[in-house]
Parts: sequence; C-alpha cells; structure tokens
Amino acid sequence: MIHFHRTSLSTVDVLALADAFFPTIGLEPTSSGERSRSFSGPLGQLRIDVRAEGGHYTFVEAHTDQVGESRLDRNVKRYFVRLHKRADPRHLLDAAY
Repeated sequence: MIHFHRTSLSTVDVLALADAFFPTIGLEPTSSGERSRSFSGPLGQLRIDVRAEGGHYTFVEAHTDQVGESRLDRNVKRYFVRLHKRADPRHLLDAAY
C-alpha cells in the first residue's frame, strides 16, 4: 500500500516525529539519503520518504508491502494523524482504529 500526507511541518520535524512514533520497530535511515526511513521485520516492510514540495509544504510518502488493512498500515495512518495534530494543535479528530 502507498499512503501519503502533505504537511506544513519541516522535513526534520516529520522525520523526528517518525523516529518518536515508531521507536520499538527501529526505523533506520535508508541508503538513498537522510530524508527516508525504512523497516523490515515480522510485520512487513515499511519505507517513509520525506521531501520538500513547492513552497512551504512537505510531502510524506509511506510504502508498505502489505495488502489491505494490516497492522503496519494502521500505524502509518495513526502517524499521519499525529503529523496533522502537530501542524494544527486545534485538530480534534482522532483515528477510530
């Protein structure tokens, strides 16, 4: 599955939040650069790519090797909710899964 999110947070903040949100699975920087993280383990494979996008936006793209609604996919969606809350603290919507 491919998930994506656009935020006004900086790339550094997005990656710091990813490292804080996924501490137990051990995200590691990929060989393609500092702006991506990867994980491979019993839950599957996850790669998070972050890039600055025109203007003041940051584009976050998460790739998993899972089909459908896996545990890894649900955690990626929760991470995107955290990104949204960090960018807009007044945000009240929370994931219901």
